[in-house]
Amino acid sequence: MINQLNLIKVLIADDHAIVRQGLVSLLQQEPDLSVVAEASNGQEAVKMFGQHQPDVVLMDLRMPQMNGIQAITAIRAEFANPQIVVLTTYDGEEDIYRGLQAGAKGYLLKDTDPNDIFAAIRSVFSGEKYIPSVVGSKLAERMGNDPLSHRELEVLRLIVAGNSNQQISEILHISKSTVKFHINNIFSKLNVKDRTQAAIAALRRGMASL
Repeated sequence: MINQLNLIKVLIADDHAIVRQGLVSLLQQEPDLSVVAEASNGQEAVKMFGQHQPDVVLMDLRMPQMNGIQAITAIRAEFANPQIVVLTTYDGEEDIYRGLQAGAKGYLLKDTDPNDIFAAIRSVFSGEKYIPSVVGSKLAERMGNDPLSHRELEVLRLIVAGNSNQQISEILHISKSTVKFHINNIFSKLNVKDRTQAAIAALRRGMASL
């Protein structure tokens, strides 16, 4: 029988109650795992982390008030070496890159096998990283690409939002010629020919969201 002191304490952060309930039921099946708190957004995740000091956090990326990336960053700024696993539906290479860059030790998709979730929790608890091959290949693809600059990402996200060159110029306080310069760079780096293809690529790769 496992002593209470040997339990791996887990915090679940996800804005969908049914997902949290499912994860709680799943983790309760494992004798060495214990869910100590649940959070419905990033702000709650940071607060709950401070209150419960979990061993491992399962963190969704897209949440209201504060997203998963911001929550990971806030937790790492306040606490030493937190063990965080991203658990999300988003598999875009930019999402993966940003999650791991923020300090997550693992990255899982929600359609993964439950045994992978158990393995990820135990691995990061032991100080190891947990990056499944499908995630690793997308990350390698992201690292091999010519990354967009911060300004290019801003322009791309405004394109996805449906803004014209004139509107982008006004929003970012730059000239229309500068907007066109950034758009040409974006097209080149994403290997696309027009704004529609750029928007599709941005959404698919996790560089922007609707």
